[in-house]
Amino acid sequence: MAARVLAALLATALALALAAGPAPARASNDEGDALYALRQRLSDPNGVLQSWDPTLVNPCTWFHVTCDQASRVVRLDLGNSNVSGSIGPELGRLVNLKYLELYRNNLDGEIPKELGNLKNLISLDLYANKLTGGIPKSLSKLDSLRFMRLNNNKLTGSIPREFAKLSNLKVIDLSNNDLCGTIPVDGPFSTFPLRSFENNSRLNGPELQGLVPYDFGC
Repeated sequence: MAARVLAALLATALALALAAGPAPARASNDEGDALYALRQRLSDPNGVLQSWDPTLVNPCTWFHVTCDQASRVVRLDLGNSNVSGSIGPELGRLVNLKYLELYRNNLDGEIPKELGNLKNLISLDLYANKLTGGIPKSLSKLDSLRFMRLNNNKLTGSIPREFAKLSNLKVIDLSNNDLCGTIPVDGPFSTFPLRSFENNSRLNGPELQGLVPYDFGC
């Protein structure tokens, strides 16, 4: 009888452990899956991503990845790593990310609109790559964003007017691209120096106060 009771108790404990266990691991795995999807897109001649092992429970032990005390990915540092390839939409699943540092690489393709899901993002540094296409309007949802540096790429199109709603934005650098139209003047744009927009040959300067903006040449 005692053996049966003990067996029943062990079975119950195992069932409870199995029921409770996967939840935190799944959260970590979701972030690991997103990061590993990025790795699959990238060429890595210097081997900076060798530690990105998808068989681990979470990516917090990977080099260039920083997690908080709850094992959530809050920082990705791949600046100046000589990686190439596209960014891809999967990074939009890193909803706890605060710093996305992918500057000075050979990244091409478009900036994924899914980066607009990173509501906790403070710094977005994609400068000095080979990114093309327009600047996604979805980035205007990043209410916590303070630094946006997209300079020295091959971006086209106009500067989204929705960015005027980014009240916490302190620094923006869109210089050395192929942007067109006019520069917004509302919200934080009233404080940004013109050098933040220089060397865009089709950009026509600040829009006039009180007039509906018209994107000449876009």
